[in-house]
Amino acid sequence: MQVVIGGASGFLGTALTQHLRQRGHQVTRLVRSADSGDDASVWDPYTGRIDQIVIDRADAVVNLSGASVARWPRTAKHRTLILESRTAATGTLAKAVAASPNPPALISASGMSYYGVDCGDEVLTESTGAADSGFLPGVVQAWEAATSPAVAAGGRVCFTRTTLVLKGDEGLLRFMLPAWKLGLGARLGPGRHYMSYISLNDWIRAATLLIESPELSGPFNFGAPVPVTNAEFTDTLGDVLHRPTFLVAPRFAIKGALGSMADDLLGSMRVSPVALADAGFTFEQPDLTTALEAALR
Repeated sequence: MQVVIGGASGFLGTALTQHLRQRGHQVTRLVRSADSGDDASVWDPYTGRIDQIVIDRADAVVNLSGASVARWPRTAKHRTLILESRTAATGTLAKAVAASPNPPALISASGMSYYGVDCGDEVLTESTGAADSGFLPGVVQAWEAATSPAVAAGGRVCFTRTTLVLKGDEGLLRFMLPAWKLGLGARLGPGRHYMSYISLNDWIRAATLLIESPELSGPFNFGAPVPVTNAEFTDTLGDVLHRPTFLVAPRFAIKGALGSMADDLLGSMRVSPVALADAGFTFEQPDLTTALEAALR
């Protein structure tokens, strides 16, 4: 297949590009500046500049572009960047897909915040409704809505509503591991809130399934089938690292330090990958222990 990837330089994009090439697919990386690689094509998602011929030749377009949500403090300027970097890139790709004589599939990144920030014990499936308030839920919903030109043109569109991707030197673990390795791992508040996660390996395999399966469309929860509470996550990570986890970070201290970003850590998200299961996907790291062991290898 011919696959075009926006956001190919990120840790998800880099890993996905390598995996697709190992499977024999041809990958074109969309880049923002001149690149000497013969696999690169220059685009500007903010102005809509893109090589339409590259899109016309593609079987699938993957959109992984977007500014980091983990940057602290989350200033008003960065909040704007988080939103506009996603909607601009998605809109540019969706319009190019719609303009193609034979629209390629559009596999568009998304997030579990579509459902909210703190959903308690509710099991969140792809049929769960969208949250009606909140910054990140609003971003994710606008992100998905930006695909509308491709949808209107009859293109196949998939959304990867991604949970916490576990990789030792990236994402959540990048911030957690230094303290945990020193024996300073701590439960967050009471630790009863749910944390949903997925191994990098299973994320790549699930994305590949969506790229290669012409019958699949719509939203897909990218999360392991066994979400855990924060207390369980803390204890399991301690067990895998052979470190104690008896400390507790009080909720008031987290909120005092992080402000509104504390909701991202303290909110309960119990995500279930029903659509992936229905598509026949089998997780290679279905539980937290195997996912952490794979992340730390």
